[in-house]
Amino acid sequence: MRKMNHILIYFFGALGGLLFGYDTGVISGAILFIKKSLHLTTITEGLVVSAILIGAIIGSAISGPLADKVGRKIVVLAAALIFCLGAVGSAFSGNTTDLVSFRIVLGLAVGAASTMVPMYLAETAPTEIRGGLSSLNQFMIVVGILLAYIVDYIFAASEAWRWMLGLAFVPGAILFLGMLFLPESPRFLLKQGQETKAREILQHLRKTSHVEQEIHEIQQANKIENGGWREMKQPWVRPAIWTAIGLAVFQQVIGTNTVIYYAPTTFTKVGLGSAAAILGTVGIGSVQVVMTLIAVRLIDRVGRKPLLISGSIGMALSLFILGLMNKVFAHSVATGWITLICLAIYILFFSISWGPVMWVLLSEIFPLGIRGTGMGIGAVTNWVANLLVSLTFPWLLSRLGISNLFLIYGAMGVLALIFVILKVKETKGKSLEEIEMELRKRGQANAI
Repeated sequence: MRKMNHILIYFFGALGGLLFGYDTGVISGAILFIKKSLHLTTITEGLVVSAILIGAIIGSAISGPLADKVGRKIVVLAAALIFCLGAVGSAFSGNTTDLVSFRIVLGLAVGAASTMVPMYLAETAPTEIRGGLSSLNQFMIVVGILLAYIVDYIFAASEAWRWMLGLAFVPGAILFLGMLFLPESPRFLLKQGQETKAREILQHLRKTSHVEQEIHEIQQANKIENGGWREMKQPWVRPAIWTAIGLAVFQQVIGTNTVIYYAPTTFTKVGLGSAAAILGTVGIGSVQVVMTLIAVRLIDRVGRKPLLISGSIGMALSLFILGLMNKVFAHSVATGWITLICLAIYILFFSISWGPVMWVLLSEIFPLGIRGTGMGIGAVTNWVANLLVSLTFPWLLSRLGISNLFLIYGAMGVLALIFVILKVKETKGKSLEEIEMELRKRGQANAI
């Protein structure tokens, strides 16, 4: 293995998250100008915004099982190439059909990144800081979203939406070049019987005397699992599957990505101009970056479950206040600023909880032999929920109004809180193998 600084390994391992964030966030500003350029209707506008989600569903479904067969590294390399192709194709699209098609291509890479990046980081990170390192995925996502907002603002005056979309090629190329030098996941290598190579990688990453113990624990877990869909159907795995599905759905139905995709549209609805609306999203993106960085520091100290609980409460309250204040102030100048403040508070709580924690938990709760497939199930569910929320947002906004719509999302936050309290198990401070053994024991106890 070529010796690369372990910090660079984690950086490039998480870089797919930046592309994930950029390509999902850039459309929020670009769509204001694409509508005029390509003469979009409300239906074709929803298709352009949501096409990336269609591809993401397919990419998530394919990449997880594929990673369990060929490895994590090869799948990420393929995703990087697809990122580059989709970015260039989107920028040069001459009509709505071409743009939707290339947004679907981009989605394939986004779906693969959403599955592979947190899993790769979780499998290479030491137990005591695994949550923080896995959270780098979400940190890179929000950096990508902020970068997209800034690019949108820079090109807003010239309405150059093609540049907004096409610049995703640059980080895509960087990801591909960086991944060429990264090692494969040592846990995947041990699953394939490549103990010597896995040991070398772990010794480089850990620099401690506990490598042999870690290898032994991974091998013991490998001996008692078969992998594949047969393993996924085992009764003891079902709690992990339902936890993953619940986390994936609730992260979206609280309205998360309506803020990312339609924030400028929301701001223009309440009286702000296009440039001011995009600048408002830059402020929201900045809040995301700062709070996600705080979450990276907190997740291994406070734990996953407490962060989800506090985040659910904060998000629900901010959405309730947003809905009620918009009812009271209607379309006054104050409404735009109230909306901006409430959404910023909402993003603050999301960024410190559901944003990073959901992906961290998805990467932790499944056994090694089916971790890719399990991550795929969680990611596909997340993208399907994302697609449904994003497709319905413009229609619901026009039918229900911003106040009622955000009150509904707030109610979803209350349901999310109940789900976390009843169904989510804490994973802080436990090795991936310990989490797996606890899952098996709970399954055996329930079967008795």
